[in-house]
Amino acid sequence: QVQLVESGGGLVQAGGSLRLSCAASGGTFSSSVMGWFRQAPGKDREFVAAISGRGDKTNYAESVKGRFTISRDNAKNTVYLQMNSLKSEDTSVYYCVRYRENYSGSLYLRESYDYWGQGTQVTVSS
Repeated sequence: QVQLVESGGGLVQAGGSLRLSCAASGGTFSSSVMGWFRQAPGKDREFVAAISGRGDKTNYAESVKGRFTISRDNAKNTVYLQMNSLKSEDTSVYYCVRYRENYSGSLYLRESYDYWGQGTQVTVSS
């Protein structure tokens, strides 16, 4: 059983920064593609970013490209999301996710992920 626990959410002013962390347990973290999704009020859950097992490849939603950075520390079984230049539109519950093993589905689809964290609230004030 894989468990993902997010932390680091909170209230931040527009233009500010926030760093989310996701601690993983119960799996082979270093071989897993990891990612972040978010869900804003009244909207569907959407892809934010993903990172390869080795951390050498990343993918970002166009809406966050250039502002957010996903990274990982395999020695700590932790994935991060550094969020800079935050906008009110970034206000969402952010979820840490694990991409399915032995899978080839799109990184951008919710169905491609088999484990989800509980979510952490990020609120950007303006």
